[in-house]
Amino acid sequence: MENRTTFDRRQMLFGAAALTALAACGRAEAKYPVTMTDAEWKKKLGAEAYAVLRKAATERPWSSPLNKEKRAGTFVCKGCGQALYSSKTKFESGTGWPSFWAPIDGKAVGTKTDFKIGFPRTEVHCSRCGGHLGHIFDDGPEPTGKRHCINGLSLVFRPGRA
Repeated sequence: MENRTTFDRRQMLFGAAALTALAACGRAEAKYPVTMTDAEWKKKLGAEAYAVLRKAATERPWSSPLNKEKRAGTFVCKGCGQALYSSKTKFESGTGWPSFWAPIDGKAVGTKTDFKIGFPRTEVHCSRCGGHLGHIFDDGPEPTGKRHCINGLSLVFRPGRA
């Protein structure tokens, strides 16, 4: 019986070590077409947008003027200018952040699982520069049922045809 307990502990420790190693591999920095040094990102974005886009911070709810943006146009990444969301997919979610039911196309954004608050969430980022945009939730309107809850500090609005 004692050997079985020892084996179980060893197995548990080995499993924990393997999971830790796997998690470290998953944190490896992805390669994106647009890259800059930290100093270059800070200079380009300013402190608040840098915190959101490069350090995955979250802006205060209801603080973005983009919440009230109703004109036709395109929301682009503040980091690299890539078109991310059309005003046609923007909706009022009541959450305090600009929300969209779909990106402009499937290649505009990427996703990964985020465990920062203790349970898994789907983080969304710009596929061109890797900038953190926000999170995707399953409580949006049809036709997708998704809510891309996006930090306004990560976006620039360009009026015009959406």
